[in-house]
Amino acid sequence: MARAIVYTEFGSPDVLHLIEVPDPIALSGEAVVRIEAAGVNPIDAKLRSAKRPSPPITEPRGVGFDGAGVIESVGDGVAGFAVGDRVAIRDTVGTYASHLSVAVEKLVTLPDSVTAAEGAGIGIPAGTAFQALRSLGVAQGDVLLVHGGSGAVGQAAVQFAVAWGATVIATASPARHEQLRELGAVPVAYGDGLLDRVRDAAPDGVTVALDCAGTDEAIEVSLDLVADRDRIATIVRGPDAASFGIRAFSGGSPEPLSAQELEWRAEALAATVELLAAGDFTIELGPAIPLAEAARAHELVESGAASGKIVLVP
Repeated sequence: MARAIVYTEFGSPDVLHLIEVPDPIALSGEAVVRIEAAGVNPIDAKLRSAKRPSPPITEPRGVGFDGAGVIESVGDGVAGFAVGDRVAIRDTVGTYASHLSVAVEKLVTLPDSVTAAEGAGIGIPAGTAFQALRSLGVAQGDVLLVHGGSGAVGQAAVQFAVAWGATVIATASPARHEQLRELGAVPVAYGDGLLDRVRDAAPDGVTVALDCAGTDEAIEVSLDLVADRDRIATIVRGPDAASFGIRAFSGGSPEPLSAQELEWRAEALAATVELLAAGDFTIELGPAIPLAEAARAHELVESGAASGKIVLVP
């Protein structure tokens, strides 16, 4: 039988349990993937703890949306994928598992040069960054301020914006500045005096801002620097973004993503794999933790004690 991490009540990481589940079957338009790595994202912990609202639990609920692995079977009508193909998975509930049936439109083929851990680290972080920058119209000549530039979404936003010809200023702790320089950003330390430091780093001004940190400081500095509030967005402060007159993309926002924004999030998986294969994109990898220790992975995510993308390995 297959194995999966589930929870039957909201609560601490201790509510996560490894159970045996029936082996998945590939229905029409689906493929069964043997999971080699499952990406652990903050939203996983927020849903488990009920910090982010979700429907009542009526049966064991799977965890995780991102992953990578090898196709073991395909259903009727599947074209473009075959048994043995390495793939990355996006936007599919239950990737904390040994095997999972996935709609093929949620899959992208992974070249041998991209590891399973890297593939599992793409979906939510790169999809969020790609869509947010597209929604904000980031393009050549822009000066983008990214708050929380050293996080997974922040790093992806830096790399996409640099690739599209923008200048990027990114906030982070000093220990992470060299890494941001390597990604092509101008790093600045957050904290007292941030506004002046950003002005020094961008003497010609900032045209667009993306908040991946969620602090009052990030919002206030963005409002001071960016003239057009329609070009300021948060992925964290969704519930109160409207009170500042700025945009919010998920992050608890009551406004759903548009069809175009969902399409951009889908496009990001293939776009990022292509950049990774070309050596033009980097995913910072963190601990690889056994699937059975999913609770420990959530503890690390919630405490911020680990740098880089945490993945679970069945």
